[in-house]
Amino acid sequence: MKKENLFFAYFILILLLIPFKSFAYSSDPQEFISEVVIEAKKILVKSNGREFRVAKLSEIALKTVDIKGIGSYTLGKYRKELSEKELKEYHLLFEKYFLKSFTSRLTDYSDPKIEVISSKVLNPKYTIVNSILLATDDKPEIKIDWRIYTKDPQKPLIRDLMIEGLSLAKTQKEEFASIIESNDGDIKMLFSKLNEFINKKD
Repeated sequence: MKKENLFFAYFILILLLIPFKSFAYSSDPQEFISEVVIEAKKILVKSNGREFRVAKLSEIALKTVDIKGIGSYTLGKYRKELSEKELKEYHLLFEKYFLKSFTSRLTDYSDPKIEVISSKVLNPKYTIVNSILLATDDKPEIKIDWRIYTKDPQKPLIRDLMIEGLSLAKTQKEEFASIIESNDGDIKMLFSKLNEFINKKD
C-alpha cells in the first residue's frame, strides 16, 4: 500500500473511532436509559460471540452504573466495621463480582426488546425510569424500573433495577448480610465468597 493511501486509511479510522470514544450520554434520565438500552441491543445480537458481549457489556456498566455506590449500599451496616484498607479491597472485589454477575445474566439474551416508557423525579438525587421488556413467544412481559442517581445532574448513573417491583440492590444486600451473619459476623467470609464467584469458571 502506498504511503499516501496508508495515511488516508489511518485518518479515516481515527475519524470513525473518535465519536465512539467521546460519546457522552444524555443528562436526561429517561433519554440516558434509552441510549443505554440501544447500546446494549447492538451488543446482544446473535452474531456477536460471548467474549465480545462480556467485554462490551462490562464497558457499558463501568460508564453507566454507580458500582461503588451499589457496593457501599449492599455492604450496609458492616461498612463501618472495615478499615480503610479493607474497604478498598472490598470495592475492588465488588466491582469484579458485579461485572461478572451483570454480564453473565445478560449474555444469554439475544436482541432484547425493551421499551422505555416514562420517568418520575423522586427528589434532586433520584429519578425512576420505567420500561418494559416486551414479551416473546416463550417469555412473558417484564416490568423493569431503573433507579437513576442524579446528584451530578450532568452525569446520571444507574443505582438499582427493580424487576417486577423487586430491587436487585436490596436483594444483594440481604444476601451479603446472610453470608456474614451465618459466619458469626466474619466479614472476611464475604470477601472469600466474592473471590470464589469471581474465579469460578463459566
